Amino acid sequence: MKTYNDIVFDIDGTLLDTERTGVLSLIRTIRELTGKEVPYEEAYYFFGIPSSKAASTLGYADEERFAIVWEEHFQELMHLVTPFPGVEDVLRDLRAAGRRTGVVTSRSSTEIAYDPHLAKFLPYFDVVIGFEQSERHKPFPDPMLAYLEKAGAAPDTTLYVGDTAHDWHCGHEAGCDFALADWRGRGLQGTEPEYRFSEAAQLRAILGL
Repeated sequence: MKTYNDIVFDIDGTLLDTERTGVLSLIRTIRELTGKEVPYEEAYYFFGIPSSKAASTLGYADEERFAIVWEEHFQELMHLVTPFPGVEDVLRDLRAAGRRTGVVTSRSSTEIAYDPHLAKFLPYFDVVIGFEQSERHKPFPDPMLAYLEKAGAAPDTTLYVGDTAHDWHCGHEAGCDFALADWRGRGLQGTEPEYRFSEAAQLRAILGL
């Protein structure tokens, strides 16, 4: 198994099970702002990408208003969020082993700082790259390139762990290997991750823990 000096994680759908919160809050937002009813699987497409991109793709011009309303509904449904089982132990053991860890996420700094579920994970990370740290966002490689520059890391010894095609493109186009967090067994058609796991024990094996 290849050894990676840097292990970089996405947040939503990778460390935290925020799918229902994110998708249901988006459905509420679209209903409130446009009057349209969007099915769950269609809304899922926007899971894990910046709210501004979701707004523009959906044809809603006021991106700032869209982001505010989506965040309000997200907070209403925060009770649905839970960490995926075993991920905190993985982060703790990576830290104990002296491995450098980071986050590359589409969340803004505010969304990162005020998430009570994420708060206990943040001390485990050496570098956090959020929405404001790159001009372009997933699926472009810019967020991962920002991580590599800030951490002084090499792409060929950096592994990105994420759960969407947006994550896969971001990591691969930056020259990094990718591990698919496939907790629900959806897979990612059209992508070729180097690794895939559906439980923490499999992730531990990938990371050599």
